[in-house]
Amino acid sequence: MIRSGDLPVDLGRDEARQAAEQELAKPEYAAAQPSPLVRAVAWLLERIGDLLDGAAQHAPGGHVGLVVLVLLLALGVLAVRLRIGRIGRTVAGDHGLFDAKPVPAEHHRRSADSHAARGEWAEAVRERLRAVVRDLEERDLLDPRPGRTADEAAADGGRALPACAEQLRAAARTFDDVWYGGVPATEAMDAQLRAVDEAVRRARPGVPAGAVR
Repeated sequence: MIRSGDLPVDLGRDEARQAAEQELAKPEYAAAQPSPLVRAVAWLLERIGDLLDGAAQHAPGGHVGLVVLVLLLALGVLAVRLRIGRIGRTVAGDHGLFDAKPVPAEHHRRSADSHAARGEWAEAVRERLRAVVRDLEERDLLDPRPGRTADEAAADGGRALPACAEQLRAAARTFDDVWYGGVPATEAMDAQLRAVDEAVRRARPGVPAGAVR
């Protein structure tokens, strides 16, 4: 450390600079210096502060107006994220409904009942919709097609069974909400899919909605 007794009383600017440089060149000062990462973060925070100060000067209402603008920006980001989430859900819904080799519709029904008995409503919803689609395939109302999505199955099944078109679309929406939209499955959803399965099994090809009691 520089002691007052080490420096002349009348110290000029050049002499002061030289003394300071000599002092700071000592090893103990080099060891005490912040790391490059700390210096970079400090520099970044300083620049952000400058930007905020500059924005506050031009924003209506000064700092208060800047806070309002930041809140509006946050709301905009939130809206974009929600929109992207819906798009992501639609893209995720492009996955096929079946992920294994074909099994009979009755097998899917028994599997759905087992899941429902254990309170596994999401799995029950999936198995019941699989039973519906497999039943349509077994009746030759749909051609067996690997990779068919729930929405595609609902659209194709609705054309084959017009009386069930709306129920099939609602069942596909429920399936997408649960498996790709993060909506918790419920017992009511399982009951909805069970009713759709029963309606599809009773429906006859070509009969419009409201014609079958």
